[in-house]
Amino acid sequence: MTRIDPYDFGLGKNGANYVPLSPLSFIERAACVYPNHVATIHGDWQITWKQCYDRCRLLASALSKRGIGKGDTVALMAPNVPAMYEAHFAVPMIGAVLNTLNLRLDAEAIGFMLQHGEAKAVITDREYSSVMEHALPMLEERPLVIDIDDPGFQGGKLLGEMDYEAFLMEGDADFEWSLPADEWDAIALNYTSGTTGNPKGVVYHHRGAYLNAVSNILSLGMSHHAVYLWTLPMFHCNGWCFPWTMAANAGTNVCLRRVEPKSIFDAIRTHKVTHFCAAPIVHSMLINAPDEMRIGIEHRVSGCIAGAAPPASVIEGMERIGFDITHVYGLTETYGPAAVCAKQASWNDLPLDQRAALNGRQGVRAPLQQDMIVMDPISMQPVPSDGETMGEIMFRGNLIMKGYLKNPHATEKEFSGGWFHSGDLAVVDPDGYVKIKDRSKDVIISGGENISSLEVEDVLYRHAAVIGAAVVARPDEKWGEVACAFVELKEGGVASERELIDFCRERMARFKVPKSVVFGPLTRTGAGKIQKFILREQAKALLQPELASAAREP
Repeated sequence: MTRIDPYDFGLGKNGANYVPLSPLSFIERAACVYPNHVATIHGDWQITWKQCYDRCRLLASALSKRGIGKGDTVALMAPNVPAMYEAHFAVPMIGAVLNTLNLRLDAEAIGFMLQHGEAKAVITDREYSSVMEHALPMLEERPLVIDIDDPGFQGGKLLGEMDYEAFLMEGDADFEWSLPADEWDAIALNYTSGTTGNPKGVVYHHRGAYLNAVSNILSLGMSHHAVYLWTLPMFHCNGWCFPWTMAANAGTNVCLRRVEPKSIFDAIRTHKVTHFCAAPIVHSMLINAPDEMRIGIEHRVSGCIAGAAPPASVIEGMERIGFDITHVYGLTETYGPAAVCAKQASWNDLPLDQRAALNGRQGVRAPLQQDMIVMDPISMQPVPSDGETMGEIMFRGNLIMKGYLKNPHATEKEFSGGWFHSGDLAVVDPDGYVKIKDRSKDVIISGGENISSLEVEDVLYRHAAVIGAAVVARPDEKWGEVACAFVELKEGGVASERELIDFCRERMARFKVPKSVVFGPLTRTGAGKIQKFILREQAKALLQPELASAAREP
């Protein structure tokens, strides 16, 4: 006789005890509980959570009236303005999928994404009209186009049927939206950078967006009603899920069209900003900004750094100017932050440089991520916690994408062995904290010895004249390949190739020292990551003597 488990009998899911997880519930609660608390600030314009919720329902209703609904894609080409924030709620309210586009891409890349994602509607800011004017004709069928006519930008042209504010008036503020029938339903589509071939479309679900929004609060210890400055692009991994975090927190969003030191410091001072997130390059800009820009900021600000493995010098520099920095780590495929360098009380008594080195690690799994491990990708066995043995960082849990849109082969490959393979090579320190050593494709093998490009970059960043550094492999007849450094100097900074090579030689094993240094601005993605695939091609060109001598002049 088969035994019936008493904990299964008559105890199924029903409408009273089960509701699909979705971040849409956060904004409804914020509007209900804190209707008069300021939700969004954009220049001189601000609205409450009740007003923000009403605007989201207006947009959802207007889109619905145009025939857009479940499974349709709505794309946005916009900076961090209120319309971008509102779309994070309005689009999924009708079961549609939000596709935020990288502002730094060219028309061909944008056109591919719009076609691949089958965008039914495109909301675009007039600042990017020159790109969109060329991208839209690439689509087989023209979508509904709505313009964001933001007074914060002068120029460009209007391409659409009407502007955003007029489109909202087509909607109903009492629009009755619903949670997804299944929390596994898609909520967002984000494209990878596409450094080789076409970019891949990463699909997020409601459950992951909900959980990572809450995980952000836990990771940063965010207090209620936090004031968040939008220095991180909302197009990048949906702003690391912080649009939904801020609704859960019932805090205040301070929009920022341009990420410039003066604008950032002015906003922090004026609005008493408590939190912000940014890539290392933005933190470097703040560290190197004139001291007078920080005058009048007397409160402590919590910053979150990610987007690339940050040099310890950047974390050290931010702490020195009065910012409390937390390092998080993740990828587009992990909804942004899926790991955090959780701080330990015992670190507080250490000298600043040691504390910064500890805080610069990728750390441990985020509060609501199930697992993070460093394994040998061949044997799929964990590496020892010796701080030396390298393996690949792998994740599994609720903060992992559904997969790649229309690309089952790539999805299966990345999920092989029941883990998401990050492609990042790392070690595990004795305390269990993970530290990235390199991307698998960025490791330099010189004379049979592995060189971590990140280790060399970390040393270069410590030079007083350096604001940006990237190290790649350069082919070499004797050693197979050697390290080649690309360096961006601070404004007014002076350094020669010989000086930087000697600086590295004093601080690391000789075989790791760059054999050549190239000066000039570094090409970055919209997320702030340095595009090393371009630098690798430039490094190969250095084998031509006439090009090499020209490139090394600072």
